[in-house]
Amino acid sequence: MAEELGVFIPCVGGVEHAHVLLPPLETLCFVEETCVRDKAVESLCRIGSQMREADLVDSFIPLVKRLADGEWFTARVSACGLFHIAYPSAPEIVKTELRSTYSQLCQDGMPMVRRSAASNLGKFAATVESAYLKIDIMQIFEDLTQDDQRSVQLLAIEGCAAFGKLLEPQDCVAHILPVIVNFSQDKSWHVRYMVANQLYELCEAVGPEPTKMDLVPAYVRLLRDNEAEVRIAAAGKVTKFCRILSPELAIQHILPCVKELSSDSSQQVRSALASVIMGMAPVLGKDATIEQLLPIFLSLLKDEFPDVRLNIISKLDQVNQVIGIDLLSQSLLPAIVELAEDRHWRVRLAIIEYIPSLASQLGVGFFNNKLGALCMQWLQDKVYTIRDAAANNLKRLAEELGPEWAMQHIIPQVLEMTNNPHYLYRMTVLGAISLLAPVMGSEITCSRLLPAVINLSKDRVPNIKFNVAKVLQSLISIVDQSVVEKTIRPCLVELSDDPDVDVRYFANQALQSIDHSMMSS
Repeated sequence: MAEELGVFIPCVGGVEHAHVLLPPLETLCFVEETCVRDKAVESLCRIGSQMREADLVDSFIPLVKRLADGEWFTARVSACGLFHIAYPSAPEIVKTELRSTYSQLCQDGMPMVRRSAASNLGKFAATVESAYLKIDIMQIFEDLTQDDQRSVQLLAIEGCAAFGKLLEPQDCVAHILPVIVNFSQDKSWHVRYMVANQLYELCEAVGPEPTKMDLVPAYVRLLRDNEAEVRIAAAGKVTKFCRILSPELAIQHILPCVKELSSDSSQQVRSALASVIMGMAPVLGKDATIEQLLPIFLSLLKDEFPDVRLNIISKLDQVNQVIGIDLLSQSLLPAIVELAEDRHWRVRLAIIEYIPSLASQLGVGFFNNKLGALCMQWLQDKVYTIRDAAANNLKRLAEELGPEWAMQHIIPQVLEMTNNPHYLYRMTVLGAISLLAPVMGSEITCSRLLPAVINLSKDRVPNIKFNVAKVLQSLISIVDQSVVEKTIRPCLVELSDDPDVDVRYFANQALQSIDHSMMSS
């Protein structure tokens, strides 16, 4: 009910009657279930943002006041999420009252209310005039960061960066920076984790280079934190942090930590680093990348944890743009081969996803010599998902490298597999042909692919024959009408008399498609 009322304005006659939706939602703001209250607040925000200013003053702002003064803590919790809607339209005297009321909610005796006030402070601060930000809101923020409840502190820290961006750089440096630097050394790893997530955004807000230097030591501490969770959070932001520093600062302070993290005892830390480290190459430039980053890339490419290697390979294009692929290819190939043959099928699946982009980066020559055989090998994998992904991979490669390349390097090997003794692999080939035909065009489809499909219609396995019918149906729109009548229709007619019921069904479906396409044309 709380969710639906949020979109009810058209049902009550438009925005001029939106105020009639407020009483039921106000009632729902009192209920005990958190999820209901959250939906009620969300709907009130949606309605309030569409209401006319006069209606906001007459109906919405009094509602916020009533909730904020509510006897039950649930009402006060709900009120915190509505101030940012009510405040901009309030008269000046009411604005003063709302700021005072929000300050009282931040000092409420119930921790749940203070948590709600802390989590909504950023939204409210964004609507408050800059003159009051430095006075009223800053005091509220400082009180919340010193709260005796750790959960309240955490929510206040979570909003540090957003709040900092609302202030002038000098005010951010004076008031927010000391708080963050202090919390980066907090006893609780949860607090340090939250700081690690916020630090780079705060670094953007503080402005000039010298002031950023105050944050660099804090970030270095977090990268070397004794808790793996904190290092994971910090490592995941390393590229973003380096982008807002000069290359000299990044090389001097951050790069030594990156080297340490590349051999961290936690595989999740190494994985988090591997997912972003490639982005440092454009920041540091070619020389620093070759001298200092490349050895780290190569060590991560040899990591024993598959996710680390996958994260590096998936972002290779960022390094390729800076230093070219030649320097990477010697170490890259063993890592790819190892991942391609990993015993976990999800790892094999992940590397298949990256093959087309690798092909475009490595070049056709390197790909043909080193990776082409792997692509065909996946078509005979024991896991269906891998075989299916391999067929889609061939299609994407044909699109990436062109039909001529595919005709020379893919099609002959695919057609050769139509004679494979295992029927599941013959089915995979049929799927590959169906995917490749639109890319290869009518001429190659008629001369090379279609004859192979017709030949498989004589297969002894019913599953192969009804998949032949499906493939023939997909080829109708690709080849000329004369080919449909001379080659495809006779084959389907023959399959429509097959002893197997499924073969007959799919053959008749395909024949109906032919008739329908003829009528349409």
